[in-house]
Amino acid sequence: MNKSILIAIPCLKVGGTEIQTLRLVEALTDSGYHCVTVCYFEYDFAMRQRFEEAGSKVVCLSAFGQRPAGQWNVYRFLKSGLKRVVDEYRPKIAHVQYMAPGAIPIFILRRLGLKTIVATLHTDAGIYKSLKLIHFLQRHVTTAFTCVTETAEKNFFGDSHLFGNDDSLGRHNHFTIHNCLPKTFHWFDSQEIQMQPQKPPVIGVVSRLEHIKGVDFVMPAFAKILQRYPDCRLMVVGDGKLREQMQQQQHELSIPDSQLTWTGRVAYERLADLYRQMTLVWMPSRSEGFGLSAVEAMAYGCPVVATATGGLNEIIHDGIDSMLFPCGDTESLASKTIQLLANPDKLYQMSIAALDHSKQYTFDKYKDNISSLYKQLSDL
Repeated sequence: MNKSILIAIPCLKVGGTEIQTLRLVEALTDSGYHCVTVCYFEYDFAMRQRFEEAGSKVVCLSAFGQRPAGQWNVYRFLKSGLKRVVDEYRPKIAHVQYMAPGAIPIFILRRLGLKTIVATLHTDAGIYKSLKLIHFLQRHVTTAFTCVTETAEKNFFGDSHLFGNDDSLGRHNHFTIHNCLPKTFHWFDSQEIQMQPQKPPVIGVVSRLEHIKGVDFVMPAFAKILQRYPDCRLMVVGDGKLREQMQQQQHELSIPDSQLTWTGRVAYERLADLYRQMTLVWMPSRSEGFGLSAVEAMAYGCPVVATATGGLNEIIHDGIDSMLFPCGDTESLASKTIQLLANPDKLYQMSIAALDHSKQYTFDKYKDNISSLYKQLSDL
């Protein structure tokens, strides 16, 4: 049996899609498959190394991590590069992360002779002006389209199904396989939540500092928190294009430097220590396909106050393990946060519920689903 799998992804930077693709590689490698990850364009050396440590061969089509200008040049570049990879490694199955340049690599791989192609959608359908191309690919080209939440799957295809070990594949499928936490993840001990001493609250933001993540709402909302809790602190973990704008907002709103911590981008191994310092986490995203940072925060006993958008609507039980608010409503973000900070018993109960809920997203459960799916794909 040919157990060689081609994982195709536009970039290997530090982001949620890359992390979940890494989980896919780990699940496949643990299940006895041989993975080749092909990165078309930009890449980070540290992320590339993580894929190699997970057991995947990594091929970067662009030596300098650049994208060709123009769609025709992109097509020619991908056709040449993917042909080299397919000719050398002869994969049985291709798993394409559906990000820009979208359908182009799927059509190229099909023309190169790959009959079994899986594509994964990591976003919410709202970012696409039209879904006609995705529907065409699902019905006529790919073997399966997977989504990371049922919410997203319903938006893309009209209905949804959470894939399980007993499910059988038809000719052209779509279903949901949830993202997961790392396979070596160690959950926060609920006793540690109970024994935490009283201290000034720390609000965490763990995100790329980009427009889509809604971080431009953070400083205005935090300024409102400081009016009620002047000793509250904000910890911003991540970096991006909006950092300068956020710092300008801090200055305009007269938020003291003493109340802020900017960690910049940090290694994944450091996140556990940072989450342990946080009382709760904000996710004011404009769009989230899944919201892995929310699950990570909950796994450390941090309730999340998040935008009611995309996958966050599915993975958060509003008022039970975390709280949701309307996108862009800084008044609501601040008021819901104040509700929690003003009610320690509620905050504690929500922390325990968040920790318990996060245990639905284990690596072992994810690996079982991937192993079941790929066994069927290999038999086609």
